[in-house]
Amino acid sequence: MSELRDRLLRLSQNLWWSWNEDLDGIFRAIDRELWREVNHNPIEFLKRVPSTALATKDKDASILAQTIRAEKHLEDYVKSESHWTSWNAPALTSCPVAYFSFEFCIHESLPIYSGGLGVLAGDHLKACSDLGVPAYGVTLLYRQGYFHQRIDAEGRQTEVYEDLDATTVPIEPVRGPDGEILTVTIPVAQEVLVAEIWRARVGRCDLILLNLCEQQDSSASARVFRLYGGDKTTRLLQELALGVGGYRALRKLGVRPGVLHLNEGHCAFATLEAIAERMEKTGLPFHQAADDVAESTVFTTHTPVAAGHDFFEAGHALHYLRPMQARLGLSDHELLGLGRVNPQNPNEEFCMTVLALKLSRRANAVSSLHGIVSRRMWQGLWPDRRPSEVPIGHITNGAHVDTWLADELKQLYGDCLGSDWRNHVCDPVRWRQIEKLDEFQLWSIKVILKQRLLDFVVRRLQSQRERLGDDTPLPNLRTDVFTIGFARRFAAYKRATLFFQDYDRAKRLLTNPDRPVQIILAGKSHPADEPGKALLQRLHELSRDPDLRDHVVLLEDHDKNVSRHMLEGCDLWLNSPRRPLEACGTSGMKAVFNGTLNCSTLDGWWDEAYDTRNGFAFGDGAVFADPAQQDKHDADGLMDVLTGRVLPLFYDRNGQRIPLQWLRMVKHALKTLAWRYNADRMVMDYTHHMYLPASGTQTARVLF
Repeated sequence: MSELRDRLLRLSQNLWWSWNEDLDGIFRAIDRELWREVNHNPIEFLKRVPSTALATKDKDASILAQTIRAEKHLEDYVKSESHWTSWNAPALTSCPVAYFSFEFCIHESLPIYSGGLGVLAGDHLKACSDLGVPAYGVTLLYRQGYFHQRIDAEGRQTEVYEDLDATTVPIEPVRGPDGEILTVTIPVAQEVLVAEIWRARVGRCDLILLNLCEQQDSSASARVFRLYGGDKTTRLLQELALGVGGYRALRKLGVRPGVLHLNEGHCAFATLEAIAERMEKTGLPFHQAADDVAESTVFTTHTPVAAGHDFFEAGHALHYLRPMQARLGLSDHELLGLGRVNPQNPNEEFCMTVLALKLSRRANAVSSLHGIVSRRMWQGLWPDRRPSEVPIGHITNGAHVDTWLADELKQLYGDCLGSDWRNHVCDPVRWRQIEKLDEFQLWSIKVILKQRLLDFVVRRLQSQRERLGDDTPLPNLRTDVFTIGFARRFAAYKRATLFFQDYDRAKRLLTNPDRPVQIILAGKSHPADEPGKALLQRLHELSRDPDLRDHVVLLEDHDKNVSRHMLEGCDLWLNSPRRPLEACGTSGMKAVFNGTLNCSTLDGWWDEAYDTRNGFAFGDGAVFADPAQQDKHDADGLMDVLTGRVLPLFYDRNGQRIPLQWLRMVKHALKTLAWRYNADRMVMDYTHHMYLPASGTQTARVLF
């Protein structure tokens, strides 16, 4: 092995590279095309790059210097104790946060995520690392992860599952002194699941991954290898594995969490394991141990509709919880009551969100509007309180800037805001300096990013059509055409086809010879979501319409890599959920940092962020009883704002042939939004309002 390969392999073992540009320049210099082909995954790159190619670079002084500099940066980053937490929350350094989540998106090469929840969890862990918050992510190592999406010639989605190749991602089993992989057991019903403990380094933090072992005598162990796959039993087993197994894994590693953070109700069984451990160690009765654990537990809810929460039939839940029930010493009625709004109702199902709310003392929604919705939704747990008094606050989500911001814009912002601007990303005063940003430079970079996006789109479409044996001409996409992006899960309430509600009007807008528009869409439907798949099929039909072929593009297999290209290269980011069904919607925040303006209904984060000059809104916040009436109202509003405001502003050019007023709106969006809607601010809020009081080191602050 060459010295260079050895050095780069060591650097690649920490996922810090997924949000740091140091390695990017090195690998591009070695083989730019391969680096692009492997989606910026250094481990896969090093597996595939020919030894001869590396050998020629071993003596390249420039590459060696860059590699040594990257090693120094990583070492300084990991070992430094001069970070935000050391100055603002030093008491937390001895009270680590255990952040449980059903999915994590750190990089697309580790496909243990499906969408927004996982992206948020990954950004949260990265921000904890940057700020020095001692945190352990905890999740399952799904052998087949989430599915790859294939779209056939008729627009039908097919789900393809592939086994994870652990040799292409920086994860490793945790071994004991005897060299054997550490394991934990999870009792379920009459069986015991066994899980290996694996780990990924994420900057200063660790992501703990439970790798469920296949057992020949177990009917349960084979059910847990796919994310969001299978039936209710599969979901229940996965949640037991995550909560019970995850907590046991931390304890086996010698970690005593000062704070349990449950990212959605999927993780709530961790509280039962923590309670049982406390009872067994101290001899305390259930109610006292539960109160102690609840004081140190934080719960974040992400779902504004009842159908999105996990409910299990009472007998089903009891069957798999029998081992836990015996340790807790609870009757059937008492155990089921922990997951019921009304414990006296024998017909009520067992709800994981109710369990999380009852066994945590601090709960939050993920935007201001979502907080209102959540307090109304769960008022039944506090029947003597008005909705405004229900103890569920809100901390609005944020996006991890270094993960999502184009490298070219990082450099441009540094010239304007100062070389240390990323250490002051939450400072509104610093962001006021964005007014000094040269519009021509900004426009030039946006054109480069759009060309990169369009090249990426053509490559993806060409690959898809070759696979299908489809000789349909590729669309003629142009950088001088206004480009809209829409990339998210294809669920009915997100209304991916709202733009085309009035087909004739949409066609006129797209094909206007003076102000043409091209729209790029991407997204997966849940395997069991037939209405979502129907939306996908309709968009496929539109993309094949001869009149729209050069204006409508549907990309298959949406993932972080697709999102990144679209967020960087589009002019406008479209979000069209039915209010108030979008809890937050962080993709629009990532668009802001990339100089892409938002156009959205007043839902989620945009409801609190929009000021009439930092982007566009449609639908005026009105909520109709009839969904069809709602959709028509919002579709008309979308077309009105596009034709009346968006397109005239974009196509109005000055003497330098740039859309000056459009770019000034981009700068205003950066000035008013960037300091608020980033992951650093989010984690700082969690630290002040949730983690410190939950750890017993600070009095709680009111969130609402």
